[in-house]
Amino acid sequence: MKIQNSALFQEMQSMALEAGRSNQANNLPITQTQPTSSTQFGDLLTNAIDTVHGLQQDAGNKITAVEMGDRSVSLSDAMIASQKSSVAFEATVQVRNKLVEAYQEIMNMPV
Repeated sequence: MKIQNSALFQEMQSMALEAGRSNQANNLPITQTQPTSSTQFGDLLTNAIDTVHGLQQDAGNKITAVEMGDRSVSLSDAMIASQKSSVAFEATVQVRNKLVEAYQEIMNMPV
């Protein structure tokens, strides 16, 4: 597996070099790609937060159904949904913390 990863890494490096050469040859500014990547990152972040919210709602609905005595939802289903939403929320909090750390580090850089 390590051989495949290094080959993939080398291929990615060669593609990046080729892209850099073609941008230099065509005098294309690199800033043209930045708006799309920030838009994609924003969409990705929004989708992740929506997914976590959906998992939390699903877990809440299943827990409520178990508490109300609904036999179509088992206790194990409710507990699994609860753990999934908990793990997703914790991961989201960790990503947020890393983003805040990176922002603070960038803001503390001398100009």
